[in-house]
Amino acid sequence: LSRSLGQKDQEKANRAANTGIFLAIVNCLLFAVLGLFFSKYYFTSQTDIEEIINYGTEYLSIVTVCSFGLAGQSVFERLLQSTGKAFLSMITQCFGAVLNMILDPILIFGWFGLPAMGVRGAAIATVISQCMAAALAIVFNIFLNREIHLKIAEIRPRAEIIKRIVAVGVPITIMMSIGSAMIYGLNRILITFTPAAIAVFGVYFRLEHFVFMPVFGLSTGIVSIISYNYGAGSKQRVIQTIRLSILYATVVMIAGFALFQAFPAQFLSMFNATEAMLEIGVTALRIISICFIPAGFCVISGSVFQALGSGMPSMLESIGRQIAALLPLAYILSKTGGLDAVWWAYPLSEIVSVVMCAAFLRYFYVKRIKPLSDSIA
Repeated sequence: LSRSLGQKDQEKANRAANTGIFLAIVNCLLFAVLGLFFSKYYFTSQTDIEEIINYGTEYLSIVTVCSFGLAGQSVFERLLQSTGKAFLSMITQCFGAVLNMILDPILIFGWFGLPAMGVRGAAIATVISQCMAAALAIVFNIFLNREIHLKIAEIRPRAEIIKRIVAVGVPITIMMSIGSAMIYGLNRILITFTPAAIAVFGVYFRLEHFVFMPVFGLSTGIVSIISYNYGAGSKQRVIQTIRLSILYATVVMIAGFALFQAFPAQFLSMFNATEAMLEIGVTALRIISICFIPAGFCVISGSVFQALGSGMPSMLESIGRQIAALLPLAYILSKTGGLDAVWWAYPLSEIVSVVMCAAFLRYFYVKRIKPLSDSIA
């Protein structure tokens, strides 16, 4: 969509937007089917604790069957981002998050005369928040996003546009699925040591999110900028955006690395860590956070590939790092060096990621960016 706007092709941009909405509807139906029939299996394949299975199945089945809010929020926020209105996208995300925080205790504990619904209440709060955020994003697109024109009659499949969307979207979807598979596999390795190791791993992921969040925000923002200028043929703007993004991302990740090295125990204590978790977690956080330093480069590289119309390199990099490197390394190290050695699989696998991203980035520079003119759009 951004590339079409850069090429001044308004009709093509409109078709891309409306086709994207159609695909979001299809995704909703797919998630509903998965939620209805496979929610329980997802949990029974990982644990035999009945309470976890029941709570997890109840929550997951609700949020997947009612995923229309999430799909709507995602697609309409992406339309705002694609046209350079990232601030409006941020408003919808913040609105949904704040509303969720307000509704959670009300529906979980039964405030204001409502029945206490527990886990089901948390799921319903999530669905309501997603639907309201989606509604706000739709309003923003209709009244404030003049770059594209949405029409209900135009929400239909178009083979040529779906092919281009799939070329970028399917590899990214597979990449996200690979991440879930990696977590599942690593949990199976960690449980052979102690449940506290899995708890530490879960805390790490929550902490990691705060470090990566600014970089993910930056990477999302540059997709539309690079796509627009690539479509407009402005080589210098594309190169400058990539360079500055890598620089800023690396600075953020180095800061995150420094914090994890200095305050691992304090971070773990925020999650009421037990003595066993602290004993394991301090070492774990310090080792895993080594991978932060090169990770910023890899995240930005993935967005560059996406902006240039190809999601395949990101998928291959994800497979190489998480499946071909991280899981085998974690398994080998668990057998040869104990629990502390397992955490080294993270920084070691990041080497594979950096090498692959650098090679792909070089390829795209030579094939796609270098031939552009130096015109300013």
